[in-house]
Amino acid sequence: MRRTVPHLILATALFSITGCITVGNDFYSAELRWLKSGTTTKQEVYRMLGEPFRTGVDQGKITWTYGYYRYSALGQTRTKDLVIYYNADGTVNTYTFNTSFPEEKSAWRDRTTP
Repeated sequence: MRRTVPHLILATALFSITGCITVGNDFYSAELRWLKSGTTTKQEVYRMLGEPFRTGVDQGKITWTYGYYRYSALGQTRTKDLVIYYNADGTVNTYTFNTSFPEEKSAWRDRTTP
């Protein structure tokens, strides 16, 4: 019988060796004006960003989450999330974007519009 290493043990070992684990796919977040409520469709989002990291529902609205998480044992952990909420017709209702990456934080800190 072949024994497999549980994912948690493997991830812990990898983290200990490399000092860094990355989860999700990085995505361009400096410009989100292309996401328009009532206009942008799921197909357009998929074409721009690919497969969502997570899918779900919030208060009856389908959600897609794009996330990129860089965990570090030796430095700071960096994360960013883009959560898109869809209308019943498959168009974007609204979205939320948050980041802890310094270059993105500074780009977004003083903005008044997306």
